[in-house]
Amino acid sequence: MSSSKCVYLLMLVSFMGIAAQAQPRDPGIRSGPPGAGQPIAGLIAGEIDFFNTHGIPTFTEVEAVDDGLGPRFNLDSCAGCHAFSAVGGSSPPMNNPQVIRASLMAPGNTLPHFLESNGPVREVRFKMNANGTPDGGVHDIFTIAGRSDKPAGCMISQPDFSDSDNIIFRIPTSLFGAGLIEAITDTTIRNNVASDPSGMKAALGIKGHVNTNGNDGTVTRFGWKAQNKSLMIFAGEAYNVEMGVTNENFPTEREENASCATNGTPESETGFAVGNAGPADIVAFTAFMKFLDQPAPVCTGSACSASIQDGHSLFIRL
Repeated sequence: MSSSKCVYLLMLVSFMGIAAQAQPRDPGIRSGPPGAGQPIAGLIAGEIDFFNTHGIPTFTEVEAVDDGLGPRFNLDSCAGCHAFSAVGGSSPPMNNPQVIRASLMAPGNTLPHFLESNGPVREVRFKMNANGTPDGGVHDIFTIAGRSDKPAGCMISQPDFSDSDNIIFRIPTSLFGAGLIEAITDTTIRNNVASDPSGMKAALGIKGHVNTNGNDGTVTRFGWKAQNKSLMIFAGEAYNVEMGVTNENFPTEREENASCATNGTPESETGFAVGNAGPADIVAFTAFMKFLDQPAPVCTGSACSASIQDGHSLFIRL
């Protein structure tokens, strides 16, 4: 399924709902079991074992400085950000771990004004640099400077988030079914973007294009702007950007202050020493995402409401 098709569906369903109802109402989060967080059906025994033995434990692990955390970071575990409605999802709706865990993972740091206990987990980007040139990059919220396991002499400061007009936010993307997205062919994605059998997209001004890899021209599909080609690249980038952990895909520290960045790099890699022969963390992350199933629908067929059946029909048509 392409991200563009999902956007088209949401916009069209919203448009039709407004036309059909005098007072549109968001039903909110569905009740009952989350229907998510389980591995894809049909995995072989080795895949299930890797998912349970390496994928989940590594994805939920809380990192320390010796593990590679920092020097700048947004949270100290993958599962902290990807928590709802099950591990691998998106930001939890309450008890924001960036707030709840701040005193433990980032003592001495100031909690920015935009983080709330019942607000979303946030990543921050600056629109412009101080010299007026475009920025757009991630500026991690916390530092390791106040932690007891920091290197001696580490004194770096948090970014200045006081200019609200210069900051933009992202919240964690859900990872459910990511392996299924990776398996879709480029041709299918391109055809879905171009498809408009009833002319409704054109009539509503809905259009777009896929993001592509600059070298081979293939469709990229993971990350905030679908900038990453594969789950392995996505895992490596997120590990480095969100937690500051260098790895075999992204081996360079983003913060190279010599008093804080004292670990050898890459900080997480495939182990070759006796007793350390397990997979690299990004391999375990990739397996977790690749084998994580999509959420189960709350109903199927005639058991669904008329509105859900209409939405399903519209999705198939487009």
